[in-house]
Amino acid sequence: MNKSDFYSLLKSVPKAELHLHGEAVISNKTIRQLYKSKFEKPMPKEELESLWQYDDLPGFLDSFIKIQQFFVNVNDIKFYFEDFGDYLSRNNIVYVETFFSPTALMRTGFDFHEMVSHISDGVKCAKEKYNATVKIIVDVSRTFGLENAQHNLDLVLAENNPDIIGIGLGGDEAKGPAREYEAVFKRAKEAGLHRVAHAGETVDSWSMKDCINLLEVERIGHGISAAYDGDFMKELADTHFPLEVSPTSNIFTKHYVSKLEDHPFKKLYDAGCFVTLNTDDPTFFKVDLIDEYWNIYHKLHFKIEDIKQVVLNGFKAAFMSEQEKQGYCDAVEKAWTQWFKEHPDIKS
Repeated sequence: MNKSDFYSLLKSVPKAELHLHGEAVISNKTIRQLYKSKFEKPMPKEELESLWQYDDLPGFLDSFIKIQQFFVNVNDIKFYFEDFGDYLSRNNIVYVETFFSPTALMRTGFDFHEMVSHISDGVKCAKEKYNATVKIIVDVSRTFGLENAQHNLDLVLAENNPDIIGIGLGGDEAKGPAREYEAVFKRAKEAGLHRVAHAGETVDSWSMKDCINLLEVERIGHGISAAYDGDFMKELADTHFPLEVSPTSNIFTKHYVSKLEDHPFKKLYDAGCFVTLNTDDPTFFKVDLIDEYWNIYHKLHFKIEDIKQVVLNGFKAAFMSEQEKQGYCDAVEKAWTQWFKEHPDIKS
């Protein structure tokens, strides 16, 4: 299938995304707008370009936090949610679980409750304008240490907002071993929150094992180090444990792979692992979700029916009821069948 037909097919099919940092969908236009509001002058071109000049995970995280610091007041959150809605629309994403990282913003004086209120407004707008369901996972973050993670969880529990469905452990896993956050995740589980963690991105499979065994997470973000531990990869396949894989993101961090053709996504899939496809940070890595599907089709030689299975996996790994999952999967099958019916010369 050529690229044009592929994009037409994938645009027609509803999709889920489970590993997406909401702030990282921000557009250059919004960044310039925030900068001008904060500094009362236009943003120099070279300063904007410098935000995208990094070649490892710490460099990316520095840029991520710097952009957050351009927010002047809590009302600015609405601007990135406008970008967020555009992203959902152009990729036909109808269900998303997105990370929200509050710590850097709170350190500049933002109130957690006010931020969440604005985010809930964005969630409502996404439903009304794009018919997309958005759920929030609050990043308790390794970047700022254990005490901060505990504080973030306290805020989530006090807020008791139905749009927030869980917590995630983001940041540089090499600098924040999962075992240090065991008590935080135990409390979250007892409170009925979902739990996820970034792991196996830049650290060997022991990091993933700690997240599963000590934090009792329900999904792992990235998880590609499992591809280099055969026994563990088989264990993940046998237990049907979900992984949120983001190939282009992994290329940028360059720990395990430096080009898409070498990415282990297909190795994990062929081994029977429960993999989902995600972008992680679309603006930062210059990739949309449909682009990632094209990448695994074109660069990793997935068959077109396997592409459909990965789309279905996105819904099957989501934190929703089995009835809801089935409804979304039925919609995928219907859209898939309809597209090929309308394009009889193209074989699946």
